[in-house]
Amino acid sequence: MAGPGRVEFREAVDADLPGILSLLADDAVALARGGYAAGATPQVVEAFAAIQRDPNNLLLVGEQGGDVVAVLQMTLIPGLSRGGMRRALVEAVRVRQDLRSFGIGAALMQHAIVRARQEGCGLMQLTSDKQRTRAHDFYVRLGFVASHEGMKLALD
Repeated sequence: MAGPGRVEFREAVDADLPGILSLLADDAVALARGGYAAGATPQVVEAFAAIQRDPNNLLLVGEQGGDVVAVLQMTLIPGLSRGGMRRALVEAVRVRQDLRSFGIGAALMQHAIVRARQEGCGLMQLTSDKQRTRAHDFYVRLGFVASHEGMKLALD
């Protein structure tokens, strides 16, 4: 891989949480939504533990020189539609800002695609904020198709 060094991809462990939170908070769109400045609150620690306990949830990280430099969350969803096809939902894809455009994000997504196939998924899906036009271009380059209109409803 081109770039400033080799990146290894693996499932997140407890020691990765500060690095993951740093990546998630280093994003203007995410910061505007709130909930990132407080760091590893008890709620965040519990959410991380719940993800780790759930075999249908994975936090995948890219590590370089002992630092977490990329992350994504993948949820494996059983479904009745499409003949009972299992699908993978990808969220919170981040690469450290100074390491973008070196292929790390594409390699992380390829790692997730391989893992989703290994888990029996026939489809990978994601949503991306409409403001993230560079991310949309990135996903299209990876072969994703904007086939649906996503919607959300805040429940607070």
